[in-house]
Amino acid sequence: MSVEVVTFGCRLNAFESEVIRRQAEAAGCTDTIVVNSCAVTNEAVAQARQSIRRLKRERPGARIVVTGCAAQTQAAMFAEMVEVDRVLGNDDKMRGDAWRAAQSAFAAPAGVSSGEKIAVADIMAVREMAPHLLDGYQSGLPRVFVQVQNGCDHRCTFCIIPFGRGNSRSVPLKAAVEQVRALAERGHAEIVLTGVDLTSYGADLAGAPTLGLLTKQILREVPELQRLRISSIDSIEADPDLLDAVANEPRLMPHLHLSLQAGDDLILKRMKRRHSRAQAIEFCAQLRRLRPDIALGADLIAGFPTETDEMFARSLDLVEACGLSFLHVFPYSPRPGTPAAKMPQVDGVLVKERAKQLRDAGDAALRRRLDAEIGAAREVLIESPIQGRTEHFLPVAIAGDTPGAVRQLTITGHDGARLHGGAGLTV
Repeated sequence: MSVEVVTFGCRLNAFESEVIRRQAEAAGCTDTIVVNSCAVTNEAVAQARQSIRRLKRERPGARIVVTGCAAQTQAAMFAEMVEVDRVLGNDDKMRGDAWRAAQSAFAAPAGVSSGEKIAVADIMAVREMAPHLLDGYQSGLPRVFVQVQNGCDHRCTFCIIPFGRGNSRSVPLKAAVEQVRALAERGHAEIVLTGVDLTSYGADLAGAPTLGLLTKQILREVPELQRLRISSIDSIEADPDLLDAVANEPRLMPHLHLSLQAGDDLILKRMKRRHSRAQAIEFCAQLRRLRPDIALGADLIAGFPTETDEMFARSLDLVEACGLSFLHVFPYSPRPGTPAAKMPQVDGVLVKERAKQLRDAGDAALRRRLDAEIGAAREVLIESPIQGRTEHFLPVAIAGDTPGAVRQLTITGHDGARLHGGAGLTV
C-alpha cells in the first residue's frame, strides 16, 4: 500500500483528498493512511476518531495522518490518540513541503511526543489560494470538481468551519478557467464549481470578479464543456450575472443547493444569517421565474438552540414554500467555541425527532419531483454502468451503459429513489 485517503464531509474535502494523495505520494510517503476529517458536527468528529481506531486495528503497521477541519480545530485531541502518527493542518495538507516534512518525521527515531506530532499552521494567516489542477484527476470519472474558493468571512453562530478553513480566498479567474478547460479537454463531461462559501468568490481578487462572471467566462471560453454545475450557494450573495446565467445558459445545469438553515426569522437572526424567511422564499420564486424547471435543494438545521415547536414548524413548511426537492438535514450539534453552544439548548431527543420530520418532508418532496418527471425527455449523464443523473441531478437507473456519455432518455417511472428511463440517443 502506498497512500490511502479516507474522506469525511463535504465535496470540497473529496476534491482535496485527491490533492492530498498525490502530494503525499510525491513526497515519498508509503504505507500511509490519511484521514481527511470534517468538523461540521460532533458526530462527524466522532466518526473520524472511530475510523482511526478501526484502521489501526486492521492495518497495525500503517502510519496514520489526520488532517481536515477537525484536525485544524482540535489538533491536540487527535495528537493524543496513540493510533495517530501526525496531525496536519487544513492549509498544510495541500502543500508538498508539509508532506515532505511528514515523511522526514516518519523516518526519525521512534518516541516522538504528541506535541511534535502536530504540524498545524495558523489558518487565519492564509490569504491566498493556489489552484490545484489534477492531471488525470480520477481518470474516467464523468463528473469532477474544481475548487475555486476556500474559507469564509462570515461568522454564523453555529458554525466552526471558518476556524477550520480560514477567511475567504479565491482562485484567480484566469486560472480557474484554465483548470476547467484542461479537465474538459481530458473528456470530463460535467464539472462542478465548489468552495466553502462559493458565492463570495472573487471579493478578495483584483477587480472583485463574481461567481456569475466566472460562470459566464467558463461557458464562453470553454465551448467543449458539456455541462457546468454549481455546488452550494448562499442566496443573499447571488449576483446578477449568476442569475442571468441561470436564465440563459443551457449548459449551466438547472439545479442549485441553497444554504437556508432555517425558516423562522428569529432563529435566522440568532444564527446570524443574513437573509430572512421572506427573502429565501422570494429567491426561490425568482429562480423559477428565470428557469421554470429548476430543481432546488437546501441545508436545514433541526433543533437550533431556543427553537420552539412554532419556530420549527416554519422551517418544516419552508420545504413546500420554497419548492425544495433535495434536503440536507443536520440535527443541531453544539460546537465548542461557537456562540450557539452557549445558548439554551433544545433537548437531544426532540432534536432527533425534528430532524426526522424534516427528512420525511424531504423524502416526500423528492417523490413528488420524481412523479413529475415521468414522461419528460432528459439528458442523462451516465455515471456508471448502473446509474446516471439528469440535468436536475436526479438519479436514473441505467442498464449497462458507458460512463461519461450523455444520453437523451424519456423518463418512464421511478422506484421512489431513482428514475427509470427508456432507450435514448447520444447527445
